[in-house]
Amino acid sequence: MSYSIEIIRKSEQKTNCWSGGTTTQLAIYPKDASYNDRNFKWRISSAKVETPESTFTSLSGFWRLIMIIDGQMHLEHENHHSISLNPFEQDSFSGEWTTHSYGKVTDFNLMMTGGCKGKLIAIELPKGKNIKIIDSHELYANEFTLSTEGFYCVNDHVSITIAEKEIVLQKGDLLLINLEKTSQKLPLRIFNKTQNAIHIIRINVIY
Repeated sequence: MSYSIEIIRKSEQKTNCWSGGTTTQLAIYPKDASYNDRNFKWRISSAKVETPESTFTSLSGFWRLIMIIDGQMHLEHENHHSISLNPFEQDSFSGEWTTHSYGKVTDFNLMMTGGCKGKLIAIELPKGKNIKIIDSHELYANEFTLSTEGFYCVNDHVSITIAEKEIVLQKGDLLLINLEKTSQKLPLRIFNKTQNAIHIIRINVIY
């Protein structure tokens, strides 16, 4: 199996201001791409919405997935749909839509061009439990050649083993696993060695 691992610690992430609060870029592909130049294939970020009402930045040509980490948010997509989101619930929508948000929250975002497919999965792991990750990239093996799996630690800390190598993620850390073939299987297991329930957001992008 051919894959590479990257750990992006919270201390390495850059936070910038936007009209409704702050946003932290966790990862972008390609690495030399720029959010401002809109020349990326996909981008993972987390934002704090600090105003009761805000309008999302227009992102023509991009599809967006948003998941709430903390708080409650109501989204209204003009001429499309509206939805109310609680923690670890998500919405999927075009960046071209005019989107208004209501509520102060911390959210998690995946932005993609039309040449990508992706998903966000919330994982809750009770204390002392572990799970094995099984992927289904082979469903897209004829369409895509690259795949990135991400695991974001929402609270406390979590242990992840990949081919018997242990990686510990603290709150706010992101683990990326890049695979060259989408049909590959990940020998991955997640362990909760804490005394609390932990939450992880799993990101999958194929491109």
